[in-house]
Amino acid sequence: MKITKLTTYRLPPRWMFLKVETDEGVTGWGEPVIEGRARSVEAAVHELSEYVVGKDPARINDIWQVLYRAGFYRGGPILMSAIAGIDQALWDIKGKVLGAPVHELLGGLVRDRVKAYSWVGGDRPADVIAGIRKLQAIGFDTFKLNGCEELGIIDSSVKIDAAVAVVAEIRAAFGNSIEFGLDFHGRVAAPMARVLIHELEPFRPLFIEEPVLAEQAEYYPRLAAQTHIPIAAGERMFSRFDFKRVLEGGGISILQPDLSHAGGISECFRIAAMAEAYDVALAPHCPLGPLALASCLAVDFVSHNAVFQEQSMGIHYNQGAELFDYVANKDDFRIEGGWFHPTTRPGLGVEVDEELVIERSKTALDWRNPVWRLPDGAVAEW
Repeated sequence: MKITKLTTYRLPPRWMFLKVETDEGVTGWGEPVIEGRARSVEAAVHELSEYVVGKDPARINDIWQVLYRAGFYRGGPILMSAIAGIDQALWDIKGKVLGAPVHELLGGLVRDRVKAYSWVGGDRPADVIAGIRKLQAIGFDTFKLNGCEELGIIDSSVKIDAAVAVVAEIRAAFGNSIEFGLDFHGRVAAPMARVLIHELEPFRPLFIEEPVLAEQAEYYPRLAAQTHIPIAAGERMFSRFDFKRVLEGGGISILQPDLSHAGGISECFRIAAMAEAYDVALAPHCPLGPLALASCLAVDFVSHNAVFQEQSMGIHYNQGAELFDYVANKDDFRIEGGWFHPTTRPGLGVEVDEELVIERSKTALDWRNPVWRLPDGAVAEW
């Protein structure tokens, strides 16, 4: 069997699908994208295709190493996201050829179900109570929300009080009947992170995500030393070599690699094993589409340290399409009582509605995140 063609489809709301075809009619699908930079990743996929077309799709490890190492310059969000989507599609092909789900090819299940959590609220956290109640009604008891709005390197007690008030309202309304993580989204610089985490301590959030940017990872152990709240990070790290430094430095309790950004299933399987060696939990980042989610679940179901899985159903970014709109077999990924169960279909288990994908790709807009500014006019982290 040989790979014959790679085709990309940019899609609403902010996704990109990749179809990999073979000369024996077996096709695989992946999801290579960087949110807001889909065209850059698309160009990278097609540049890398010369290393892929004509190759045996069964040789996933060799293809991955060629894509990573053969170009001399490596790593970063664009190249690693391109590799991720190709890798996902190759695992999809392998599973279809062998008639087995990807999790079986990775060694088989270590659990029967995995906890799903749901986003609530938008970019600027406001009234989240109604959103939580709505999601509770369909079985969710674990959530994540943005922990604050934009903050300056040094900012006011008013901003801190506003962020804490949202969390206090949630605990007052729900007590311990739910769990929720708080995503600082890299919006908080180290001086204010210390203050905000201290003020949030009494409300015992499930975790604090990206308390500072990944490039300030030296602060993770310092922040962890001041709090009992688990620190989570990883969505803006792109290979095991990025994660190696963070794991060695300590401070991280929950690692959050993104299966569409950090080299795909192959690399994140290795990252999960590294995290387990450091007694660090795994909770893959996934605010994207169904192929990214299916890839995450394949790793979740074979990783002993996986604890819960993000998914984008109803997330505020989903304008123009929802999580399973492009999936013909939606029931295979239904969430029951807040849990995902393993698929029994071969490969990633996603039956793509290709006709709808082709149609929607004709009118896909270029998604961009907002550009925020502080009161003095300086650019703020979004």
